[in-house]
Amino acid sequence: MTEYSPDLLDPMRAPSRAGVLRAAAKISEILAPTPLLPLEVDGRTIWCKAECLQPIGAFKIRGGWHRLTDLTDQQRALGVVGVSSGNHAQGVAWAAKRLGVSAIIVMPSDAPKAKLEATRALGTKTILYDRMTESRDAIAAAITAETGRTLVHAFGDPWVIEGQGSAGIEADAQMRRAAGHGIDRIIACCGGGGLSAGLALACPDAAVTLVEPEGWDDVTRSLAKGSICAVENPPPTACDALQTLSTYPINFAVLQARGVTGVAVSEAELRHAQRLAFARLRLVVEPGGAVALAAALAGKVALTDATMITLSGGNVDAVAYARVIAGED
Repeated sequence: MTEYSPDLLDPMRAPSRAGVLRAAAKISEILAPTPLLPLEVDGRTIWCKAECLQPIGAFKIRGGWHRLTDLTDQQRALGVVGVSSGNHAQGVAWAAKRLGVSAIIVMPSDAPKAKLEATRALGTKTILYDRMTESRDAIAAAITAETGRTLVHAFGDPWVIEGQGSAGIEADAQMRRAAGHGIDRIIACCGGGGLSAGLALACPDAAVTLVEPEGWDDVTRSLAKGSICAVENPPPTACDALQTLSTYPINFAVLQARGVTGVAVSEAELRHAQRLAFARLRLVVEPGGAVALAAALAGKVALTDATMITLSGGNVDAVAYARVIAGED
């Protein structure tokens, strides 16, 4: 039986930088670092963390691995349940398959076909729900209550937050080697706030700006207001990975304590970012993974020569992506 301290077993514990460092050490043993690529924007050299090149095509593999490797023997035997629009689903499924853990993922019925198929290909059972009329959290809670499985939330989980933050530890070391200095500004893609909270913990001396699609900018508005507020009457967006109706207190507490701010980008701005990433970095980046770059290109965040931005995912719908790159959308 694996021994764990009571604090480490507590799903309500606060995530910490020590936890981020522990996650980074675990992840470095199993995953190669993703590239940190220089890109000149308005006379500045910014640095793009290409998480779209992870084995599952997104940073979510980090939180999934950190969480599942901290399960007790009993928890592993019972399995896990996750909630995801696709990238977290693949992260949990990848870790579960490697560790021999049973996983069920609650996914929206309008999730991209490629993400659904990739999740199922990893041997994970998926349960579909209507994003606008049903609660994925309620469905997951019912499953955990019935089966005893451990919930692995997409963003509102201390292990997941710490795991995502490992990207910041990795990127800071890469920047120091390449440029001779650490990160002083982070621009991060944001849905529920797991990545941005993790990066805020990982790089305590860096200013952090999170980026959301217009109309889905609940975290930005929550930080400005000083309390959590939800998305209301959201518009259509290509960012399937960032359609979160509200953040969780665990994420908000980290972001607020660190003075994180947010901005929103338009659909046209994120398509421009996708095209530029393809043309100049030779990278395929999904809409939700391009919002941070979109904010930088649109001049919505002041840039420095020590700015790191996240290219957080590359799981695209091939037909839709081809239209974007061709300038037809």
